[in-house]
Formats: sequence, C-alpha cells, structure tokens
Amino acid sequence: METYRNLSGDSGIESYALGDGCIAVRFKSGVIYWYTDASVGPDHVAEMIRLARYGKGLSTYISSHPDVSAGYARKIPEA
Repeated sequence: METYRNLSGDSGIESYALGDGCIAVRFKSGVIYWYTDASVGPDHVAEMIRLARYGKGLSTYISSHPDVSAGYARKIPEA
C-alpha cells in the first residue's frame, strides 16, 4: 500500500492501494475497506483515487457520501 500524504494533518487514513476499478483504504485503526466500481460506482471510485493521489480530502469524501461509507465491497478487520 502507498502511504497517504495527509496534507491536512488530521486524516484517519494511513494508506491506500489502487487497482483496476477499485481502491483499498487503510485507516489508522488498521481496518481496510475496499471500494469498487460495482459497489459504489465508477464516479465515486475515480474521485476517491484522485483524492488519494492528491493526499487530502479522502476521509471527508468517504464520510460525506453515505452510499460510499456504507457501500464498501469488502472489509478486512485490523491485523
């Protein structure tokens, strides 16, 4: 996974990984959520990828869109 830049300094996101039509987001709690084109839609995935690469706004985006925050395809509990 790639380290999230956290330009705001207060994000709960630690890292992310990108795939074809998906993004995995690891929060500081250790939990990893997978979001896919099928689970949240390609527009949401594209915006989440853009924000992840930018390093700011990803956590806010997820929490601001109920269809995204509840629409993950897979959840991996903390290790």
